[in-house]
Amino acid sequence: MDFDFSNEDRMVQEQVRRYLQDQCQLTRHRAVVDGNETQALDVWRGLADMGVQGTAIAEEFGGVGAGYLPLCLAAQEIGAVLAPIPFSSSIYLAAEAVSLFGSSVQKENLLTKLASGEIIATLAMVEDHHEPGAEKLKTQFKAGTLTGSKLIVPHGMIAHQAIVIATSEDGPQLAIVDLTDVTRTPVQSVDPTLAAARLDFDKTPAEPLGLAGSGWDQLEQLMHRAAVLFAFEQLGGAEQALNMAVAYAKERFAFGRPIGSFQALKHMMADMYVALKLAESNAYYAAWALENNAPDLNLAAATARVSATQAFQLCARDNIQVHGGMGFTWEFDCHLYYRRSNYLTLALGGLTVWENKLIEALPQAVA
Repeated sequence: MDFDFSNEDRMVQEQVRRYLQDQCQLTRHRAVVDGNETQALDVWRGLADMGVQGTAIAEEFGGVGAGYLPLCLAAQEIGAVLAPIPFSSSIYLAAEAVSLFGSSVQKENLLTKLASGEIIATLAMVEDHHEPGAEKLKTQFKAGTLTGSKLIVPHGMIAHQAIVIATSEDGPQLAIVDLTDVTRTPVQSVDPTLAAARLDFDKTPAEPLGLAGSGWDQLEQLMHRAAVLFAFEQLGGAEQALNMAVAYAKERFAFGRPIGSFQALKHMMADMYVALKLAESNAYYAAWALENNAPDLNLAAATARVSATQAFQLCARDNIQVHGGMGFTWEFDCHLYYRRSNYLTLALGGLTVWENKLIEALPQAVA
């Protein structure tokens, strides 16, 4: 299949790139890591003013209605600079959940505010240290209230709303909850810029999202669609990690010549490049499948997710190796990409989870 992004999509990408390079350099990421600020919320609002949050949100609910293709490219640029903003939680997950399963009233109330950057939202899913499953849910949704805990909620410390997966009398249920009066406890994570939290619900008022008892099936659908956007964010991070490695290999000299001329490092960076290009190819097809809601979307999403995860992990890790001993120091930026790569690997379930989803999707695609 011969697919590429349109000139209009690329223009959006270029605008986002210029804005982020100007307003969200890695010094902003480090400011959050060092605890000087919780998130780059001015960057979040600036992107909203540009319409980025509302790219795939329908115009009737305050969005741009431009579809998923420019959103994929915006995600790639956000990944390249490691932007410390709640974009994935609010847009890939929460906004998409409301767009897919929300009532017209819920869409009007939430999507309009998400598109404008007025509120931050997240998805609360994890309850223990194992992979989530419908049969493992302990958080309860009953009589319009939530009771239970979610252990690791990305951007949970700063979110205004959360989409929560819980069990109910009818089966798994997605629910929308206002977090104003919810008990939040900070959680340390591999990426300190996530503002992660434990959320404790004690008969907290909530409203159902989507069909009763269909919450897990809806969550699976949401995960596959979000996986495409996460793959593009991983792609941006992987590409930047490779660029860092190449730049350092050209300027660092040993034994009178640049270290990039040494065969071992040449092979290492060649492997990084091959992994990146494979992930890019798979992500491009997944973007087309997402935009067109293709029958093989699940297969395309799982393929993109697996290859992008492998590429970012490899590029972030070997970027440290190319930098040698300096790559392990706090002063160099290598560890920032390594931290983000590890978070994004686990964000929707680990690599094994998505390899299994890929295997499950293959027979359906063949049929």
